[in-house]
Amino acid sequence: MAFQFYMPDIGEGVVEGEIVAWKVKEGDHVALDQPLVEVMTDKATVELPSPRAGTIVKIHYQDGQICPVGQVLVVIEEDHPKTAAKAAAPEARPAAEPARGAGDGNGRGPRPAAPPAPASPPGPSAAAAFPPGPSIAAAAPSPPATGGAIQVVDATAARQRVLATPATRRLARQLGVEIGRVPPTGPHGRVTTADVRGFQANGGAPQRAEPAEPAAPASPAQHPPIAIARAGEEERIPLRGIRKRIAESMARSVHTAAHFTYVEEVDMTDLVTVRERARARAAERGIKLNYLPFIVKAVVSGLKKWPQLNASLDESTQEIVRKKYYHIGIAAQGPQGLTVTVVRDADHRSIFDVAREIDRLAEAVRAGTATRDDLVGSTFTITSLGKLGGLHATPIINFPEVAILGVHKIDERAVVRGGQIVARHMMNLSISVDHRLADGWDGAMFVQEVKSLLEDPTTMFMEMV
Repeated sequence: MAFQFYMPDIGEGVVEGEIVAWKVKEGDHVALDQPLVEVMTDKATVELPSPRAGTIVKIHYQDGQICPVGQVLVVIEEDHPKTAAKAAAPEARPAAEPARGAGDGNGRGPRPAAPPAPASPPGPSAAAAFPPGPSIAAAAPSPPATGGAIQVVDATAARQRVLATPATRRLARQLGVEIGRVPPTGPHGRVTTADVRGFQANGGAPQRAEPAEPAAPASPAQHPPIAIARAGEEERIPLRGIRKRIAESMARSVHTAAHFTYVEEVDMTDLVTVRERARARAAERGIKLNYLPFIVKAVVSGLKKWPQLNASLDESTQEIVRKKYYHIGIAAQGPQGLTVTVVRDADHRSIFDVAREIDRLAEAVRAGTATRDDLVGSTFTITSLGKLGGLHATPIINFPEVAILGVHKIDERAVVRGGQIVARHMMNLSISVDHRLADGWDGAMFVQEVKSLLEDPTTMFMEMV
């Protein structure tokens, strides 16, 4: 029997996923839980396992294409159709029928019923491998009604069917635009931010084209000819996968948060000595101890004194949410591009434990085994350029966080101490802060707190919980 595998609800707020790479092709035989495909959302890249054993009959979305949640991703011809037929629920997807007096108890009226999920044999299923989130399976297309009947579509379901990124939906809410009314111009019928702004600029109505008059032939001498590069002088690479997500995330942050950057230098000489003394003990425990765990702990102490930087903005309610937990993001270059891993509850970890967790997360990213919890949920991010370091930078905030701290390389510099020129191990810190939610004073004082702890490790240890 043919089994239709629908794009699962991978996480809260996720409405679609981009196909990164198929692990199988049509005609291949797959085992239960065998990896099928890598799918990337705006939160994480995940690997979907096969919920059935059988033969791949039809792949509906190819690499680089966007698959909405609730759409058929792949069709699998099961190995034992008779057994599967008894266990599987009907796959019919009837259109929602309006009913007077029926509703969900919140005054919104009738809602269409979600289609039953395909039953799975004992064992882990693809959908169960991800945290629960709001299902939009009800938004999947219904078969045409028979007998010429008119299908009644719930307004909420219609909105859910609209293909748009979370950033585009948020913009529509901010502008008071009903996203379901916006004519899409993006790929695969996706509504873009430009569509939303254009719709709002036209008074909430699609721009109507005026009847075109016959155009006069253009004079070939009006514009200079476009230079065509010879073959081999350029390369075109599709913007997709991790690179596309990075582009979207960075653009969203720059166009939303009001960035300002503050730079300070830190005398790391005493911490260099402490770290050298601790390296041997760390090595005995299988830990590679660098400076990042010390910086993480100093940042946590600073955030406790300046909680406005350990926060985010809930745009739906226009509330600043100050976090009482400390999940520190570590931004670093990985095999697939820039990746932010998350050291959860960093305030409850020792320096050795933070170092161990950073190593574990880095290895998980390299091996492609990082989970959603490893990659999302940070409250404040540190971006480290390692030995490349540089003097200073203007890091882009990991939106919707309030701030990001850039860590630069440690090198020996000539500085004045007690009227004498001496060589000291110096490091620069660059912090970017969302000026909508925090002031320059807040960012500067936070950095000064971090600086004081790094320059005097004894004080930092005294501040630790």
